[in-house]
Amino acid sequence: MKKTIIICLAILFVAISCRFATAQTVHIDASKLRHVVPFGGNAWVNAPDTITDKGLIGLKSPKSTADIYFRVSVAQDMQFALVVRVPQGSSIIQLLIGKNKLVKKLNNTAFDTISFGKVHISQPGYIKVSLKGISKTGTVFADVSDLVVTLQKADNDIAYVVKGSSFHFGRRGPSVHLRYPVAADKENKVKWFYNEIIVPKEQDVIGSYFMADGFGEGYFGMQVNSATERRVLFSVWSPFNTEDPKSIPDSMRIKLVKSGSNVHIGEFGNEGSGGQSYMRFPWKAGQAYAFLLSAEPDLAKNTTTYTAYFKDVVAGKWFLIASFTRPQKATYLTHLYSFVENFEPENGDKVRKAYFTNQLISDSENNWLELTHAIYTGDATANANYRKDYAGGKEGSKFYLQNGGFFNHYIQLKTPYDREVTGQRPVIDFEKLPNK
Repeated sequence: MKKTIIICLAILFVAISCRFATAQTVHIDASKLRHVVPFGGNAWVNAPDTITDKGLIGLKSPKSTADIYFRVSVAQDMQFALVVRVPQGSSIIQLLIGKNKLVKKLNNTAFDTISFGKVHISQPGYIKVSLKGISKTGTVFADVSDLVVTLQKADNDIAYVVKGSSFHFGRRGPSVHLRYPVAADKENKVKWFYNEIIVPKEQDVIGSYFMADGFGEGYFGMQVNSATERRVLFSVWSPFNTEDPKSIPDSMRIKLVKSGSNVHIGEFGNEGSGGQSYMRFPWKAGQAYAFLLSAEPDLAKNTTTYTAYFKDVVAGKWFLIASFTRPQKATYLTHLYSFVENFEPENGDKVRKAYFTNQLISDSENNWLELTHAIYTGDATANANYRKDYAGGKEGSKFYLQNGGFFNHYIQLKTPYDREVTGQRPVIDFEKLPNK
């Protein structure tokens, strides 16, 4: 009898333990299912309406469509809601998610979370939610601060710009780089760095900086500054760490040695500070442009003079951009790299791409070496998992970088690549490079 009771109790204990174990297994952290995606960092709207850090405030135009993006890695049903208010009267608001239209009539004058409905997301990747005002009785359709997405299954790789982060940099999007390692026996001997850029047609988006020749103390590349202006930009950082160029002591200022005839010379701040030069030049998408940079160390004065030349490859013409002397360090070129970035937040929803080819370095004896190895990396926005619309790698004999536009084929950061050897050495008559 006692044995029977003991066996029964054991069976009962196992059953209870299994029930508790099962309950623990299916437990889901609710905080991983509900995601508040702020409009301030993840949305774009066409003029005359605007996105601010507070969101889509005062949506007025019936022609405006606000698009907000986030990325998922798990296909599933999702519940969509808005944190929204209608300051006056009532409005009808529509959300378009793929082919699904969710429509709601709203009249709440205080911000509230209003559910619009459920949609099945059939595949992982970026989701675009388009908001449009259908009708209103007040002066504006609505003020919207956030999109609220409730998942059925946790997604540990969901990506969007979160509250508390920089919406400015989040909307600009991730910057991506190609870093060109130099063999140890060449590291302290690089006097010249040559690189070429080709921006494909329709990838030359306003606000893009396609940087060819980056180095330890500055950068050199080309920009799209407006619909009518493009620049070739060369900058050198001061050794004095400040965001305000006016605060740099004279002993630590970047000194101009010479510049091209149509080159603007000035200073820059807000990302360190230093000397800046740029030439307005109507470079074209689809064509190749060459960038040649040199470093001339002066050990006696403990300074380095950096000189930048730009070539219109199709026209076969070199231009002098500028030559700057940097104090407190005598060095050859180090930490060689290229990058693609967007500096215009309003265009962070557009894709841009550039090819980088014919990377070569030379020492002071004119011994050229082709760089065929690169490591693809990203900036803080990419590494924080806020956005995953970035890519880089190789296509044949060219490296490439791509960012923005919320494409789905992102490439894992910190990936090394080796391009094909071309054996092409730049034909440069150094004696005939322009002096002004």
